[in-house]
Amino acid sequence: MKKWFSVIPMLLFILLLPLNVQAANVLQEIKGIVKSEYYGEIKGNIDQATTIDEAINMLDPYSSYFTQEEYDSFMNTVNMKQVGIGVVMLQHEKGMLITYVIEDGSAFEQGLEAGDIITKVDSVSLQGKTVEEGQALLLGKENTKVTVQVLKADGSTVTKTLTRKPFSIPNTASRLLYGNVGYIQLQSFSENAAELVKKEYDKLKKQGATSFILDLQNNGGGYVDAAEDLIGLFQNTAYAYKVKYSKVNTQYYLYYDRERDKYQLASDGSLLVKLVGPQRIFDNHTKVLVNRYSASASEMTVASLKDYQAAVIYGEKTYGKGTMQAFYELSDNGVLKLTIGEFFGPNGTVIRNTGITPDIITKSDPLYQAHYDAIAEKLANYKEMKALTNVPTTKTFTITLNRQLGPVNGNDVELVELGGNKVDVSLSTKGNQLIVTPNQPLSAGSEYMLLVHPTLKDKQNNPLKEGAYLRVTVRNN
Repeated sequence: MKKWFSVIPMLLFILLLPLNVQAANVLQEIKGIVKSEYYGEIKGNIDQATTIDEAINMLDPYSSYFTQEEYDSFMNTVNMKQVGIGVVMLQHEKGMLITYVIEDGSAFEQGLEAGDIITKVDSVSLQGKTVEEGQALLLGKENTKVTVQVLKADGSTVTKTLTRKPFSIPNTASRLLYGNVGYIQLQSFSENAAELVKKEYDKLKKQGATSFILDLQNNGGGYVDAAEDLIGLFQNTAYAYKVKYSKVNTQYYLYYDRERDKYQLASDGSLLVKLVGPQRIFDNHTKVLVNRYSASASEMTVASLKDYQAAVIYGEKTYGKGTMQAFYELSDNGVLKLTIGEFFGPNGTVIRNTGITPDIITKSDPLYQAHYDAIAEKLANYKEMKALTNVPTTKTFTITLNRQLGPVNGNDVELVELGGNKVDVSLSTKGNQLIVTPNQPLSAGSEYMLLVHPTLKDKQNNPLKEGAYLRVTVRNN
């Protein structure tokens, strides 16, 4: 039996074929590993299990048995290359909850969305099945068909027949937002996730970025080491997380890593995991975005950042997974994926079944609020005005000042689409009124920021004493 690396499973497509290796010696290996290293409740007497399936069913949903072929498919998942319908999923009581839809995948083409729940695949119910079992039904050979039953957010049910085709999830994306705000999206904690984020950071810095937003929404996890590396990119972090293992694993990790002295034994028997070689590129004004589908390694990262106040967290409460898995090579060349511990924030912040509550809870896309705050933080000698909500897409803004206005130019007033950049407007004045007319209709459901800069002058050519800004919410049509 050989122990491999410890990971938090990625909630992506994982191929799980029917088990065909039921050798008694393998079953005994699994029982021995479970009894010494499993973390959690065993539902029954593991010694009385007569098949691998029976033993696995006594464990939590995150523990599984892989044949070598299944494990290879899992590694393909980590590398983000699969043949399927192009979605990322989480286990749900009603089936598989879609958290992300790959653009140009067959699910995207057929109108499936994040928040939809796949309840059946080819008439097979997904209720009570693991993510791996759901993936096994959805993955297959290129150009083959699969029929899915989908529960929509409005309660309706639709049936779609989709064509499997190759897809890959771009792990990072970035763009420079108005105000020199660098936006970086991380889809998964792949082995090189921190390196990819660092590359996007360097690219945005060259473009002029002076502050950053890191988006972990819908990020279901990945490698523990990748989470540690990402946490190490933030200032003021000392430990990545705290973890409770079985006694066997606690001793194993202390021994295995004693030369680097990475693990520190806490008084409660848990281990504190030190950061090794942090690079420290993000300051504590960095905004990190999460939602209910941010899980596992995402939660490990956010818990550490929150415990150290190393970033400002925006969004909604995270998924609440909080457990860690390891891989064990078996004598039949199969692999046991086993829950071996529960992780916490460095200060003991509980994640399992609880999730992480953001510093700033948002009802709409947290990118809007994070971008708004990032811009506002850089405004000196400005006053915030009352927000405008539920405005029509054809809105014309009229701002009344306490003095007669002179000519206005395009640098005096800006309308910014939050999460994006400045939009074109036409400006005019009428007495003491400033009139701002967008050249194109506003985007329904989007949010904007209107800025009146202190360069605006009155009829006597005197600039304003202070600028002003306000938030604008556009109604959905």
